[in-house]
Amino acid sequence: MARVDGRRAGELRAVTIQRGFTRSTPGSVLIKAGETHIFCTATVEEGMPAWRERSGLGWVTAEYEMLPGSTGDRRARNRGGKIDGRTQEIQRLIGRSLRAIVDMEKLGARTIWLDCDVLQADGGTRTASVTGAYVALVDAVRHLRRAKLLKADPIVDSVAAVSVGLVGGKTLLDMCYVEDRDAEVDFNVVQTGKGRFVEVQGTAEAGTFDTAEMSKLVGLAGKGIRALCKIQQAALSRRCRA
Repeated sequence: MARVDGRRAGELRAVTIQRGFTRSTPGSVLIKAGETHIFCTATVEEGMPAWRERSGLGWVTAEYEMLPGSTGDRRARNRGGKIDGRTQEIQRLIGRSLRAIVDMEKLGARTIWLDCDVLQADGGTRTASVTGAYVALVDAVRHLRRAKLLKADPIVDSVAAVSVGLVGGKTLLDMCYVEDRDAEVDFNVVQTGKGRFVEVQGTAEAGTFDTAEMSKLVGLAGKGIRALCKIQQAALSRRCRA
């Protein structure tokens, strides 16, 4: 089956990560995965949520938003603290994914906010958000270390995410919107650089899937995540323009 964009079944979309996209925050990234473009920032706030203050441990949390012009029809903004279920689910996923690779004791009594704003959506926005937010987080931590506000690096591993699915009976990596829309089975996989799973979200949209199909999907996702980790590290090895 030929994919809509000409890729092979096990091929990622073209991924670019631009650090220092804006100058106002210590971590600022524009990640592009094909036609999905997401602006990820990491902002440091001294102090923690009230419920966590006594712990003395740091906190990493995320917010996610699809901007009004990110899709064909205008998407209404989330206003007045009202967040739709999909948005809430995604920002919790992003937060969990990044907390999994942070030593909160080393981070200390501060909060890092990760904001992921979708500028243009063509599938895989939650997975690209995780991948981009990790790079923004690293830059924010580097900023804290340069300012001598951290004694040790609290980031213990890398993390990235990708979608996989069964479309027309074929196993596909990193689905665009049309593929995701037509998928019989849809998985989102989050994994660390060391190969540890943070989350596996798997759903049969039409029919069912068996253990062999699930293993194949997860294995293909792992291949994609290893490639994404290399892209992240390459981006972090370059001099940041901001």
